[in-house]
Amino acid sequence: MATFKETPRQLGRQAFRIFGNLKIRPKLLILHNLFFLILTVAVYLSVIPVFEKRVASAKQREFTLLAQLFNDDAGIPALQQMGSYNYRHGDAATLAMPQAAIEFLDENPTRVWVSPGISDTIYKRSKIAGLFRAITIPELYYDGLVTRAKYTLLLVLGVLYLAAIFVLEFLIMPAYVYRPIQLFLDADAAARHENRERELIPVREILEDEIGQIMSSRNEIVTRLRQQNGELDAARRKLLEQDRLASLGLLSASVAHELNTPLAVLQGYIEKFAEESKSAQASERLARMLKMTQRLRRISESLVGFSRVRREQSEPIALRELIEEAWHMASIEEKASRVRFDNETKLEDYVVGNADRLLQVFLNLIRNALQAVPEQGGEIRIVTAHLKREGSAFLSIKVEDNGPGIPPEVLPEIFDAFVSTRLDSKGTGLGLTVSEGIIHQHGGTISAANRACGGASLEVRLLEPAAVASASS
Repeated sequence: MATFKETPRQLGRQAFRIFGNLKIRPKLLILHNLFFLILTVAVYLSVIPVFEKRVASAKQREFTLLAQLFNDDAGIPALQQMGSYNYRHGDAATLAMPQAAIEFLDENPTRVWVSPGISDTIYKRSKIAGLFRAITIPELYYDGLVTRAKYTLLLVLGVLYLAAIFVLEFLIMPAYVYRPIQLFLDADAAARHENRERELIPVREILEDEIGQIMSSRNEIVTRLRQQNGELDAARRKLLEQDRLASLGLLSASVAHELNTPLAVLQGYIEKFAEESKSAQASERLARMLKMTQRLRRISESLVGFSRVRREQSEPIALRELIEEAWHMASIEEKASRVRFDNETKLEDYVVGNADRLLQVFLNLIRNALQAVPEQGGEIRIVTAHLKREGSAFLSIKVEDNGPGIPPEVLPEIFDAFVSTRLDSKGTGLGLTVSEGIIHQHGGTISAANRACGGASLEVRLLEPAAVASASS
């Protein structure tokens, strides 16, 4: 079975990977120690050899000076008085003289023998035959000086290392590296667990360095993602509503198809009774019934095309008459007799559109207001104003009431389908949605707001005939 030995490159890659997988703190500790180890070796190798060279030079100078003094007999008493030098007198055996010193002094009896490489002692012949003088330099002084210098340097470097590690690991790194990274990790964990309150890093904790820039970028990305998620959820709800509306459209078309036949029969009977009626009062009531039946047939026909976008026949419409008709139809409810209705539209107020479709809109709005106002003291008011927007002339029609107003949480989605807690909640939940669709088909807008004095205000903006005529020309 073959065995494979790992190459140095593979071992290096494994070591690099193991180091890379470490957490930030142990990784930095290893780097700190490696840095200070290299620094200590570099300082030691740079300082100690120079110091040793200087000490050796000082020692050599002292040998030279001492040899000169020792060669002069007059200087020997002074050297004997110095406690740092070991002065001795005796024969060669007693002084343990090296053979080289004996031979040199035999050949040169008036000189001194100095050889730092062989001995730390200087030798000289005495005036007494067979005797010698010796003086020893304190070698241990110089050796101890170098040793003390080495220990002192190592101690200073060790203290500096401990101080640097303390400052880095307990003051600087926790404040500017470890804590920001931990904040980042905590916020990331909160985002994964859908903890919206803690998923953003507090702005007060973000510095202006590179880590702070990453934090700010991450906060911005998370905020955008949440906004997009909210938009996606809203779009998803809209799609569900559209599915329900599509199903309702098919159901409405089916129901309307079934209603068309009995409505046609009913209209025929009413027309026949109207022709045979001799009473003016009965004729008036039959005329109203016929008008209502015709409206029901038009509504039924419009329901058939509920799920289709189609082009309606548009014409100038006198708004005041349309509002009066809408109120007349809404006043069938018993509550209407106790509510004050003010139609402040002007005779010259005209809009462009389909009368039946717009009647449906204002009937919905008035019925909503009628349901919202109190039983006693209820007020509904219709006011108009002429506006200019993007070079076009619009007529603003506001349906105002003195009811409780629209709840703030409902106001943003009041025109969404099937919202059961809004103004038309007593109906199908589709009145305002259908009204919004009709207004948009007419090129207008519809909006809702609460009045400062109390109550709700729904504003419809529709094109005036002059704007349509100028656009067509």
